[in-house]
Amino acid sequence: MPVDNLAVRRPQFSTWLTATNDLTSRFVSAARIPDLINFAGGLPALETFPTDALAALAKELTLQYPQDCLGYGPTDGLPELRDAIADRFTSPILCLSRENVLITTGGTQSLDLLGKVLIEPGEVIAAEFPTYVGAMDAWRPRQPQYREIVFDAGCSDLASAFAGAKLIYTVPNFSNPSGKFLDLPTREEIVAAAHVTGIWLVEDDPYGALQYDGPPLARLIDLSAHRSPGAIYDGPVVYMGSFSKELAPGLRVAWIIAAPEMIRALKAAKQGADLCSPGLNQRIGLAAMQHGLVDEMRPRLITLYRERRDALCAAMERHLSDMFVWDVPIGGMFVWATIDGSRIDTDRLLAAGMDEGVLVGPSSVFFPSDGNNAAIRLNFTFNPVERIEEGVRRLARAVRAVQRSSAESGEVR
Repeated sequence: MPVDNLAVRRPQFSTWLTATNDLTSRFVSAARIPDLINFAGGLPALETFPTDALAALAKELTLQYPQDCLGYGPTDGLPELRDAIADRFTSPILCLSRENVLITTGGTQSLDLLGKVLIEPGEVIAAEFPTYVGAMDAWRPRQPQYREIVFDAGCSDLASAFAGAKLIYTVPNFSNPSGKFLDLPTREEIVAAAHVTGIWLVEDDPYGALQYDGPPLARLIDLSAHRSPGAIYDGPVVYMGSFSKELAPGLRVAWIIAAPEMIRALKAAKQGADLCSPGLNQRIGLAAMQHGLVDEMRPRLITLYRERRDALCAAMERHLSDMFVWDVPIGGMFVWATIDGSRIDTDRLLAAGMDEGVLVGPSSVFFPSDGNNAAIRLNFTFNPVERIEEGVRRLARAVRAVQRSSAESGEVR
């Protein structure tokens, strides 16, 4: 039979791709759309990037360490950077060495590697919802199930709630998207339950340095160290950190701190992912720590972001308080606003906002199942105060447009 008469079949893709969303990439790329006010992405302020200092370091370090910067490097990361991260987080209680540290190419790779070494299809991840959409994106190919846990003081029997899960995912400091900050008794209960059950407890902490009010609280890994003393940390907490919010996200330098056996497993997974993280970027991150650049930036970030948080909440009070309720976060990058009263589908608000020139994060993407579309996530760090005010005005117009459309179609109830 002639080939032209044969039915043409297309090659197939893996089934997990049918459940993906493109909103995360849209949130990030929207920064390039002219005049669009982007409240959706978790974006640092461009003017905070130490451009001149990083450019000078890149040139100096490339000439000084050509093999480290331009050649292949160790899969688990530059030894000097691993030592520096271990030193930074070591305390009288928490004992760390480079054996406890893996360098990754951004926090998203950290999440992806954890999925690879822990999750088989159908296994359970316990988390509080809404939760970070990037984590669910990273784990989607593993096809896990999710179990919702509420993390509040006096949580009832967390050990039973954790039972049967393969990992517990937490963002104790200013959770993305809710901005929630876990109090100390809740942190202690979570850690105690993880030790009792022997389940890996992931502590994702990209925003811990961005606290605007009140004192910081102990990390979960520090609380865990009280329960697992030894020459080096060997407990169940897997701590994730990054330079993305403290220095510059484009460096894609992040780290995992965990028991040595976990680091060895993650290293094996990373070898098949990217072989090694960029050496120049690791050298820049290390130098930024050694020269005090990271510490110098922090007060400016705190002052600037606190002002923008206050500006966003004030603008929302003026323009959106009859439609939404929210808490003022004491840190992080986001305000989580929930519909008050008549129902508005925030998936539809996403489209209406784009028509008005403002982009928000609809709540549906922060849950593993459909139907949670009565809230929005708003970022306050990226835009200056005057753009924040204008963006909230545009958002209010979009909300009213959705309300009118719903009323005309008889959907408001």
